[in-house]
Amino acid sequence: MFETLSDKLGGIFGGLRGRGKITEANVQEAMRQVRTALLEADVNVEVARDFVKRCQEAALGQEVIKTLKPDQVMIKVVHDQLVELMGPIESRIPFVSQPPTVILMAGLQGSGKTTTCAKLARYCQMRGKKPILVAADLKRPAAIDQLEVLGKQLNVPVHTERDHQNPVKVCRNAVHAARKSDRDVVILDTAGRLAIDDELMSEVSQVANATRPHQIYLVLDAMTGQDAVATAKAFDARLELDGAILTKFDSDTRGGAALSVKAVTGKPIKFIGVGEKLEALEEFHPERVAGRILGMGDVVTLVEKAHETMDAEQAQKAQEKMAKGTLGLDDFLSQLEGFRKMGPMKQVLKMIPGMGDALKNVDLPESELNRFKGIIHSMTPKERANPDRIEASRRRRIAKGCGCEPQEVSALVKQFLNMRPLMKMMAGGGIGDRMAAMQSLGNMGQLQAGQVPKIARGSTKYDPRKADKIRKKRKRSRRRK
Repeated sequence: MFETLSDKLGGIFGGLRGRGKITEANVQEAMRQVRTALLEADVNVEVARDFVKRCQEAALGQEVIKTLKPDQVMIKVVHDQLVELMGPIESRIPFVSQPPTVILMAGLQGSGKTTTCAKLARYCQMRGKKPILVAADLKRPAAIDQLEVLGKQLNVPVHTERDHQNPVKVCRNAVHAARKSDRDVVILDTAGRLAIDDELMSEVSQVANATRPHQIYLVLDAMTGQDAVATAKAFDARLELDGAILTKFDSDTRGGAALSVKAVTGKPIKFIGVGEKLEALEEFHPERVAGRILGMGDVVTLVEKAHETMDAEQAQKAQEKMAKGTLGLDDFLSQLEGFRKMGPMKQVLKMIPGMGDALKNVDLPESELNRFKGIIHSMTPKERANPDRIEASRRRRIAKGCGCEPQEVSALVKQFLNMRPLMKMMAGGGIGDRMAAMQSLGNMGQLQAGQVPKIARGSTKYDPRKADKIRKKRKRSRRRK
């Protein structure tokens, strides 16, 4: 999301770069282009107009035309206005002191409501809560089965009543059951429709009146654009929403809903869905999203993801080895696997400031990690610890063991040996050394398509069946000897 908008804004501010001073007319022209970029991103017309007006007033108020770096001041102005447009927001759930906290989830069919209920249950689990899911969607076929499967994955109980079609009774009974079973969060998965109608609104209103939820969240599909904003207005008129959860935030949609919902409805976006997995739910922070839009990265979210997915003790050991310059391929692989759990590789790397442009034309297929893994596992423990000892004969043996070509083994080892001194600088050096290492790593990331080695282009696919046959053949040969 926001890639097209980010590119356009980057081009607009790039046009101001290098000028000693600019005129008021230049500021107005830049703002006109920003307005066009917002409209192309499917932002509400009134929202775009008001946003540009505020940006222009703030820019001229800060006397941008008298500064030596007008592009940087303009970026800050737009960033501050984006934060104000989408916030302020208290993204966390306000759990009540006398449980259970009842959360009602509403939305249309196809928005990802049931999956989001499970994601929210996991979010509560990670914060020490004991949630219970309630299957109150009695209209959609297999909705109850879907929620039960998701609950089993999380080891979260699911309250179901299949013998009748009264969602109000199901939800009321579920809240009583939660109190008896010492469950402190109740998540109600209500029914949806293909479109807003009186029956839907009446049903969800009755559930809300019967259970008196502490929080009511509307699940919106980011790919529906301004339709999502209209849906939010209609639901808020009947339910008095506490916030919205925007799904499919990792899609290639233009992002207009994310920028318009708060301004049009007055209701904040509380969470965003960034993938299909149950852990792919993030708190919505306007300042971080604004940073992503303007190409500033999102280091805070990156660090939070790392804390959630990586083992602290293992990371500390890897840090010590990096500082000594003794990091081996086994350690490198474990770090990559932890990195992989944080989400799609390219999406995670873009959270690092400056990496968005560097990765624009670089393909990072997830399957490459499997290739790295196959090659590394074909090495002996001594070779993994000391990859600089891998000469031609060893490369040929490793290649046969994993079903690839010797030059691919050579490319992997060479890349790792080039990175190891840079990682040592980052882990153990001073601030100057770290900055130099980050610059070098950034330059390595800016590879052109023709410069990417064969292993990165994936011209030869790693075949696990072939590799397994080769391993068995070698094992039989050793037994004969």
